[in-house]
Amino acid sequence: MAIKKDLSDIGDILVVDDEASVVEVVSLYLKREGFGVRIARDGQEALEAISLEPPALVVLDLMLPKVDGLEIMRRLQDQPGQVVPVIMLTARRQETDRIYGLELGADDYVVKPFSPAELVSRVKAVMRRTYGKSSESGDGPKAFGDLSIDPKTRVVKVKGQSIDLTATEFNLLWFMMSHPKQVFKRDQLLESVWGFSEYVDPSTVTVHIRRLREKIEVDPGNPAYLLTVWGVGYKFETGEG
Repeated sequence: MAIKKDLSDIGDILVVDDEASVVEVVSLYLKREGFGVRIARDGQEALEAISLEPPALVVLDLMLPKVDGLEIMRRLQDQPGQVVPVIMLTARRQETDRIYGLELGADDYVVKPFSPAELVSRVKAVMRRTYGKSSESGDGPKAFGDLSIDPKTRVVKVKGQSIDLTATEFNLLWFMMSHPKQVFKRDQLLESVWGFSEYVDPSTVTVHIRRLREKIEVDPGNPAYLLTVWGVGYKFETGEG
């Protein structure tokens, strides 16, 4: 069943890569699954396409002519209230750029050379996290201290002020707040929030936790909510003793 039937009218996927063979194969596989696809072959063309009509998701190569992928990520983050999910395409030697891309707000990454089928699976997972149901359990809003989260409106507030989160950041925070005081290993969080752990660097979780702390904690270096349990993983602390 094509995912477009489940997530109708969301919009097209923008594939940004200067390698013609990559664009052709990725587009073919995505169209087979029912996705609408647009193409940009350099960074400037990508920015123009995004400005003309924001896509539902961007598959973004980091090494691009004219404007590189990281600069595109930075510009996307400068658009408050309009968070477009991004899956980065990176080379193995680009580990530093990959981490930086995650810090800029990318939802996931795939390392070249990659399996087109794997990329399609990642696209589906990110689309579900971004546009699917917020809470399968039907739970209502949660609040601890100055932090509140509403799964239906997908609004997170700190001291009454709404904050912008990416879909993955929201889902990670929702999961942690739904299991207060429970310690999770990074691979457990990958399975529960990302939907898979195979082929994904656990540092993806570390980066997203750090980004969340910068947005919800008064002192990110001394967090009150998202705590590290050294040698194990992370937990959400309620501050209720």
